[in-house]
Amino acid sequence: MIAPRVIVALDFADAAEALALARRLTPELCRLKVGKELFTAAGPAVVEALVRSGFAVFLDLKFHDIPNTVAQACRSAAGLGVWMLDVHASGGRAMLTAAREALGNRPERPRLIAVTVLTSLAASDLREVGIDDTPDRAASRLAQLTQASGLDGVVCSPLEAASLRSQCGPDFLLVAPGIRPAFEGRGEREPGDDQKRIATPRAALEAGASYLVIGRPITRAPDPLTALRRIHEEIAA
Repeated sequence: MIAPRVIVALDFADAAEALALARRLTPELCRLKVGKELFTAAGPAVVEALVRSGFAVFLDLKFHDIPNTVAQACRSAAGLGVWMLDVHASGGRAMLTAAREALGNRPERPRLIAVTVLTSLAASDLREVGIDDTPDRAASRLAQLTQASGLDGVVCSPLEAASLRSQCGPDFLLVAPGIRPAFEGRGEREPGDDQKRIATPRAALEAGASYLVIGRPITRAPDPLTALRRIHEEIAA
């Protein structure tokens, strides 16, 4: 069976909701993402429960600190049995290298990826924080730094996937949030949606994305498993 390329974002405020949603899905069709909101509310126990349920878990805590602190955090995260975790590429080469070395070289180690430019940021937002560049050029520079530091891939907007795939080669992981299924409006933003650089699942995969992070179109659907299957059908159509 082909490993699922859809990662469902469990953006919930407590473990009970997250675990209830997970029970309505299946590891054969998706992986799961635990982010800051859920991890802060429920802690490592919810991650361990999801892993025991058979799901591959992406721990999305975006570590960004001095190298030793990030290395220790990555080592602790690996102990939870997660499939993948992330750091911020803007933490610099020393931090990225320390994080990668902390995970060792065992084949079963978690994949380590780095966040390039958040999908909520446009060029004007970057200028406000002192980055006089476009999101795509900033993402390119950070992806190249990430690859040179030995990490497995990056989190990037689906709009940057094609150029990053060309630059970084076929084996570099590109994890794309900001995915909006065509059946929900052909990739258009919803009211209150803070992600600005978005695409449909099929467009993101055709551009070179390795995995798609999808939240509300699945988690807020009346039947999450049916919504997940519709996304797989959309990809395969």
